[in-house]
Amino acid sequence: MGSFIYEGATKVEIEDRALTHLQLVITEKLRRGEAFAFSWREDPSIGSGKTTVWVSNHSTLTYKYYGSRPPSINKRWIMALTVTAASPTGLYLVPGPAQGSPGNADGHEEKSFAFPV
Repeated sequence: MGSFIYEGATKVEIEDRALTHLQLVITEKLRRGEAFAFSWREDPSIGSGKTTVWVSNHSTLTYKYYGSRPPSINKRWIMALTVTAASPTGLYLVPGPAQGSPGNADGHEEKSFAFPV
């Protein structure tokens, strides 16, 4: 279970594989200079509800991973997240395929991805 931390204060726990996919989509949007909303549902243990933050090139974002193995990347999941990020409601986590399921429309296996150190 990893963490997405916005502006050093707002934090949400997200499974490492999902967080990796979100990071790829967020990074690409910011590289293009595109600001957007990012929303998530809160855990019932802290009162449920939804949190939305505005993400721009001026935002301070931290991705904290707890696993030691790089997750596989699923292109279809990246595309689905990218569609939500471009929508009026902004980016939100959509369910991804199960670990090990085919990740590409052409049926090729998912690819391992290692972040630069």
